[in-house]
Amino acid sequence: MTRIFAIAFAICIGLLLSSCASSGGNASPPPAPESAIAVDAYQIGVDDIVQVSVWRNPELGITVPVRPDGMISVPLIGDVAAAGHTPSEVGQSIQEKLAAYVRDPQVAVILTELRSHEYLSRIRVTGAVRQPVSIPYRPGMTVLDAVLAAGGLTEFAAPDRSSLYRKSGEATQSYDVRLDRILNRGDLSTNFTVAPGDVITVPERSL
Repeated sequence: MTRIFAIAFAICIGLLLSSCASSGGNASPPPAPESAIAVDAYQIGVDDIVQVSVWRNPELGITVPVRPDGMISVPLIGDVAAAGHTPSEVGQSIQEKLAAYVRDPQVAVILTELRSHEYLSRIRVTGAVRQPVSIPYRPGMTVLDAVLAAGGLTEFAAPDRSSLYRKSGEATQSYDVRLDRILNRGDLSTNFTVAPGDVITVPERSL
């Protein structure tokens, strides 16, 4: 009985070690990008377009860009700070100020254009491509889409040594991209979906 127990224990240990070993190896693909900007938590910036609606008081509604001083002008109450605040915070501020003029105001603030976020939302392709580019991010965009927007590869490219760089917090993660397999073999396993701020680099081959 003791021998059987020892054998069973050894098998369990072997399976555990095998499982740990299999978890290493190649780096996992990048996490899927978040579907869109989390608008509820998004801090409004200069040039963003905001729509202010006041329930049962359509004459108080406006759609305006945030001025360089970070303010928007609202009927009856004048300037309200918008830049650096979330839409819900701006709505609450307007609602509190309107209470002096309107009974029980209900205010909604909606972002209609995120202009200030455009720079951070771009995808950049550099290295051995026909035309290095910085292009606006679109939901569903892939590595291949971005490379094609850069005019494709040059004759000096080393496509299977390409990399995708993605910032995560304070760190930047890199992921291997096999562009030759994507373009010439139809192997889409590394045709990752890109995220805002991603950088794709295509190195030149060694001569």
